[in-house]
Amino acid sequence: MVARRDSAVGEQGAGGGKKTAKAAGKAPVEKRTSAKKAAPVRKAAAVKKATVAPKKAAAPVKKASATKTVAVKSPRNESRTALVRRARRINRELAEVFPYAHPELDFENPFQLIVATVLSAQTTDLRVNQTTPALFAKYPTPEDLAAANPEEVEEILRPTGFFRAKTKSVIGLSKALVENFGGEVPGRLEDLVTLPGVGRKTAFVVLGNAFGRPGVTVDTHFMRLVRRWQWTDETDPDKIEAAVTALFPKSDWTDLSHHVIWHGRRICHARKPACGACPITPLCPAYGEGETDPEKAKKLLKYEKGGFPGQRLNPPQAYLDAGGKAAPPLGAAE
Repeated sequence: MVARRDSAVGEQGAGGGKKTAKAAGKAPVEKRTSAKKAAPVRKAAAVKKATVAPKKAAAPVKKASATKTVAVKSPRNESRTALVRRARRINRELAEVFPYAHPELDFENPFQLIVATVLSAQTTDLRVNQTTPALFAKYPTPEDLAAANPEEVEEILRPTGFFRAKTKSVIGLSKALVENFGGEVPGRLEDLVTLPGVGRKTAFVVLGNAFGRPGVTVDTHFMRLVRRWQWTDETDPDKIEAAVTALFPKSDWTDLSHHVIWHGRRICHARKPACGACPITPLCPAYGEGETDPEKAKKLLKYEKGGFPGQRLNPPQAYLDAGGKAAPPLGAAE
């Protein structure tokens, strides 16, 4: 609207100029008169511009409300090569911060790991670790769990939430292992995803940590952080997996998953990331979304980084050597 008014004024001024030029040869007085009349037109135009000016000033106010995302803009323009380098450097930095990173589910064999991973849906690894000792003590093998009384299993799994659905999954999973795989957990992705309650995420947890076969575990923490770091804009887990694995050599995939998930659980929280205590702030386009004051940020740290127990009742020795603490058993003070 402003451009139209300005152009309209310009058109009047141009037209007015031609008329006064013609009139100049006949009566100079008319030129002065037209000049006097033209002056109010210019003033009127100035008044109109002044009334429109507040509308122009409103735009910066809207932009100011998004100041926390200003720092996020620069990586959007980074080249593919720069993205790969930044992503790999983040992984190296996190490897130094979490050299003891490991799967946070207690397990002694592939069967225990796959069952524990299925049970970890919609609950914490801590709650699963506090529940599985009683489950595996009573049903140590796929054959045992396949023949279990569902009501008895439900009672054991009650603390994990959604215990009826989970009971159906782990019993069905055990039956499928007995009937289709001789009671053994298969070591191939295409076989694992045929089991009840097992998707790609669970399959890669098992492949990477029970069989040593690289895989990326795209859980909620992983999804949140790789998007926060602008490694990808994807929201679908399978597409995130494809985008992230393209940035790293296959040999890095399993440890990368641990590093990212551990960072998300301890420092880079969903609602209140501890930016002031983060070791990768120079590489993070989302720095400033959380608490930047170092002292206040330290209070947001969790598990061993905050001086609290971890999630495993039986953590690796490397974790304990680094100052980590074992989680309490079910029913103990947490």
